[in-house]
Amino acid sequence: MYIFCFVSSLRKVKGCSIDVHPTERALVVQYEVEATVLGELGNPMVGERKECQKIIRLKSLNAHTDTSSLARKVVEECRLIHPSKLLEVEQLLFYLQNRKHSNGIQDPKRSPKPLPPQGRMNLDEEASINSISEYVELLYEDIQEKIRGATLILQLARNPDNLEELIQNETALGALARVLREDWKQSVDLATTIIYVFFCFSSFSQFHGLVTHFKIGALCMNIIEHELKRYDLWQDELQKKKKNQNLKKEHEKSFRKYQSLLAKQEQLLRVCLCLLLNLAEDTRTELKIRNKNIVHMLVKLLDREDEELLLVALSFLKKLSIFLENKNDMAETFAVEKLARLVPCEHQELLSTALRLLLNLSFDTSLRGHMVQAGLLPKVSSLLGNQSRQLSMCILYHISVDDRFKSMFADTDCIPQLMKMVYACGEEKMDVELISLCINLAANRSNAKIICEGNGLKMLMKRALKLKDVLVMKMIRNLSQHNGPTKSLFLDHVGDLAAQISEDEAEEFVIECLGTLANLTIPDLDWALVLKEYNLVPYLKDRLKPGSAEDDLILEVVIMIGTVSMDDSCAAMLAKSGLIPALIELLNAQQEDDEFVCQIVYVFYQMVFHKATRDVIVKDTQAPAYLIDLMHDNNAEIRKVCHNTLDIIAEYDEEWGKKIQNEKFRWYNGQWLEMVENRLMDEEGEPFVFGEDRESFIGDRDILERPDLFYSAGTEGFKGNSSLYWKTCE
Repeated sequence: MYIFCFVSSLRKVKGCSIDVHPTERALVVQYEVEATVLGELGNPMVGERKECQKIIRLKSLNAHTDTSSLARKVVEECRLIHPSKLLEVEQLLFYLQNRKHSNGIQDPKRSPKPLPPQGRMNLDEEASINSISEYVELLYEDIQEKIRGATLILQLARNPDNLEELIQNETALGALARVLREDWKQSVDLATTIIYVFFCFSSFSQFHGLVTHFKIGALCMNIIEHELKRYDLWQDELQKKKKNQNLKKEHEKSFRKYQSLLAKQEQLLRVCLCLLLNLAEDTRTELKIRNKNIVHMLVKLLDREDEELLLVALSFLKKLSIFLENKNDMAETFAVEKLARLVPCEHQELLSTALRLLLNLSFDTSLRGHMVQAGLLPKVSSLLGNQSRQLSMCILYHISVDDRFKSMFADTDCIPQLMKMVYACGEEKMDVELISLCINLAANRSNAKIICEGNGLKMLMKRALKLKDVLVMKMIRNLSQHNGPTKSLFLDHVGDLAAQISEDEAEEFVIECLGTLANLTIPDLDWALVLKEYNLVPYLKDRLKPGSAEDDLILEVVIMIGTVSMDDSCAAMLAKSGLIPALIELLNAQQEDDEFVCQIVYVFYQMVFHKATRDVIVKDTQAPAYLIDLMHDNNAEIRKVCHNTLDIIAEYDEEWGKKIQNEKFRWYNGQWLEMVENRLMDEEGEPFVFGEDRESFIGDRDILERPDLFYSAGTEGFKGNSSLYWKTCE
């Protein structure tokens, strides 16, 4: 007997990481493929995992390439790369664009540049892996020989091919760690060279255990702390000599020496930080580094002038800033204020890293305030025209979220630049960051005026209507909410907007068009003509039925009705069409939604405000009864609109006026009335309601049967010999 198996396989891609190619202008995508072979009836038979990589060669990448556009193209064409990695791809492309090739292959994202000659000894001899034992022997001699031995070992370590063999030589690595631990204070050059050796190992994750074994990370933290204290002492000494006129020559001499020492110190700090940054890939190691106050040290380094040191410090801070505790430490040490001096700067990679750090920090409300106070708003706005445009827009977007800062954009060149970008998009899809920032800024009156200057509004309307662009329409809606000259500009576009109100258009787009029209409270606008010409009344009535559309659309319809009801002829037209019962039905269905209730009550207010529709509301519907029920709603806005509407009804209709007044009395004196109704009786069966003189002032009769007391009481209520009295209605 033969058994036939139908074999197929399923492939799953897991764990995608991206890096740059060490020698070529290319990206390396590393991923893991899990293949499951299926047997009879689809049962898994064999599972296999395989590590794979894909190289994306970038032939079009040159000094003039727009890395933002290229990054989007790479993400779109390579399915292995998730869209969330767009910024990471852009950063790697930017690095490739500016990378200079060197002989030593190291981790391209974090490695410091080769140390200048003064950072280590200039040696004519070339190191050989076969002579490693001789180099180790030099580590037992004097300082100069130790530096020579360490430099030769560094030559070997900079070649990744030698690392596997060096790691087998525990004697050499142990000797290096011992010399560093014992002699790092005696020679900056020696400390820098040895730490550079261990940095070469730290560039590869598989060697992190080795570096940790020799406790090089903890030693680097001690070195950084010590060097920062030395720097403070140098500064104090220079300041003292500078103030003393008699020590002017000595100050000049000390300053030259200081510059030499500072250059060596900054090399040492840079290689220490690079090593720690590599080790911080492990979150547990990062936590240990953080607990040793690394954030304060890094922020202190932001006062330095060396661009390479600043770049490493900013990269480290950016990595740390994603954790709340580190972000709080940066706030305490005024990191934002120190970053302000680095924006803008000519060093493009340094600028990009500074902006990425600011972007991480801008998620915090208080730090956004610090950014504005530090003058970063105009500085970041000025970067919208260069390679850092996307990062700048993201930071500006976060700042624009706060209403406190929206008006400040009007004092910068941000809005004109944004409008130019919008023009440049043509019919292409607009960047989400760009339109999101524009939407926020349009919510401010001063900004709206600048946006609408010239043909700004006309251009936006043209794009929104032609492309049915919901986000641009949302921006236009925000522009329409401002009173003054800006709102008057919409008179030319009312017809275009009204034409979009139909069942054929997408609901999202109709919502924004309705919202825009609802904002146009312009006296010169003939709403009756608009409703008739575009036959809007049947559409509005149909959409009032609960469940006929999404709640957002129904709400915009109610708001629209409230706006057009300000016109008495429109109010009469809507009332005759039977909208009032539909609104009452909607009110019953949405009574738990305060926004719905408030807007529907506002429509009733507009209806009773006009004589032409007052009779319909008061005599032909139960709207007044619903308003009485809502008179004491928990929402203050609903109460306010209800009271205003009921006051008009009370003046117009005497019968409803009495009901409204009685209800107000019951509400104000509810506690007192409850006590009266309970009829607390004494032993003789009389009401137990006495004044201070123990005389009964009510007797058997209910207060509601005493209209003389109710209507004759002043605004302070009933007063007599009693301390117990009630409030009256105002």
